[in-house]
Amino acid sequence: MPSLGADMEAGTLVEWLIKPGDAVKRGDVVAVVDTDKAMIDMEIWQSGVLRQIVVQAGERVPVGAVLALLQVEGVPAAEPATAAPAAVPTVAAAPASAAPQPAAAYAPGRTQALPGREHVTPWARKLARELGIDLAGVHGTGVGGAITHQDVERAAARPGVAPTVSKGRLRASPRARRLAQELGVALEGVAGSGPEGAVVAADVERAARQARETAAPAATEAEAVAPETRAALMRRAIAAAMTRSKREIPHYYLATEIDMGAALDWLQSENERRPVPERLLYSALLIKAVARAAAKVPEVNGFWTDVGFRPSAAVNLGMAVSLRQGGLIAPALMDVQDKSLGEIMRALRDLVARARAGRMRSSELSDATLTLTNLGEQGVDVVYGIIYPPQVALVGFGRISARRTITATLAADHRVSDGHRGAVYLNAIDRLLQQPAAL
Repeated sequence: MPSLGADMEAGTLVEWLIKPGDAVKRGDVVAVVDTDKAMIDMEIWQSGVLRQIVVQAGERVPVGAVLALLQVEGVPAAEPATAAPAAVPTVAAAPASAAPQPAAAYAPGRTQALPGREHVTPWARKLARELGIDLAGVHGTGVGGAITHQDVERAAARPGVAPTVSKGRLRASPRARRLAQELGVALEGVAGSGPEGAVVAADVERAARQARETAAPAATEAEAVAPETRAALMRRAIAAAMTRSKREIPHYYLATEIDMGAALDWLQSENERRPVPERLLYSALLIKAVARAAAKVPEVNGFWTDVGFRPSAAVNLGMAVSLRQGGLIAPALMDVQDKSLGEIMRALRDLVARARAGRMRSSELSDATLTLTNLGEQGVDVVYGIIYPPQVALVGFGRISARRTITATLAADHRVSDGHRGAVYLNAIDRLLQQPAAL
């Protein structure tokens, strides 16, 4: 399970997009992972052949747990009948550099139960409850004999096994199922208005609203505690990451006022000659200037690791995006330093749309080397950010004033740089914005 940000402790494997025996190339999307923030398309980090799936769809596991085994391209495989899995040169389906080493309890080839987890996957338990299947009579085929959702489906299909809930009521869209889980609504009691009686998101929202309206006003404290929604989980994850950042990173802050007159004049004339769909926002200029300036002051672009600072040659710029349902996420625009302004604008629109739809690639959440937050559209004059670990700097921009100036701020890690180098970096951004045509 990859670490998709400093605020992620565990994730749920939603779906495998490959099966054992499939060949994969570095960068292929191989699975979908659900975090507290979004559904993420997980990429593979080495080429090879998928040898074994360890974690089944529906299971929630901690960061660092082995999800699958990959036969690395060019490395001969040991005979499966004579060699233990550990003897075969394999790698986890998630990058080892992005997460701690998996605990021994999650190593493949073990037959005992996994610590802290029963022999039933969460998805299997939920499905059994919906279908009225007694798990005591289900044979598990998962890791360590665990019962998976496929085992429950096979049990339900056996002659003489009748589900206790009508199939029509169990038909539900994926969004409806997720919403029901977030709102604590039992799908068995929801009337479906979709095709063939399927439960859709609107049905779940209606059921949740009715439940709130009919709830007794004098509920006890225990009864009043509802399951955490995704928004609540996200706020908790953000709080944990930011608390860690302020506790562990010695921040220092700088600010400077930048004259945006030349940039805005150039932007107006440039947009007059562009088709409407290809016109630029001034954000594209800020993004490119932040990335280009990082080449002059590499101390702001990279990661703090156990062995010290690791600079990055590429500028993968994390973009702070506010979500409509509340919360914040900062996926990365990759290799910004090499993109034209038009490419940046297209990539930014796509990234923001996918972030708000909850569908991103794992690299966009794990590979950001520097973050930018722009609150100018919200009317904020100055923003002082908190560094997102393991990054070492964050750049902030406020609104453009009536005098056509903008305040740029820098939050940086004193273990890597100091005020002098931070000032050099902000001045580099300023100089680049005075020559917008060169960006």
